Amino acid sequence: MAGPVKHRSFVAMANLPLLIQGSSDNFVSPMRTKDEIATLVGKRIRSLRLTKNLSMEDLAMESGMDYSQISRIERGKINTSVYQIYLITSVLKISVHDVFEEII
Repeated sequence: MAGPVKHRSFVAMANLPLLIQGSSDNFVSPMRTKDEIATLVGKRIRSLRLTKNLSMEDLAMESGMDYSQISRIERGKINTSVYQIYLITSVLKISVHDVFEEII
């Protein structure tokens, strides 16, 4: 009888490179750090917000988030939550995929 199946565990840690899987199932290099991803996501959110002619104040008010939180997200100063990205994309009437399509 075979022994127990062992599974690998991966622990995400701040500023360690993240593996990004490409469409060909090969890993894309260079790998990006958590801070790099936060900066790229923030820039993409800002770009999408501006194409919708929406101010940070309006986005904050419509999403129920603080203006300072929107500002920190757009500047890549914080690693925001999935829920906050959901709120932002809902207000901008875009998909979450739109935020990440140029990053991954």
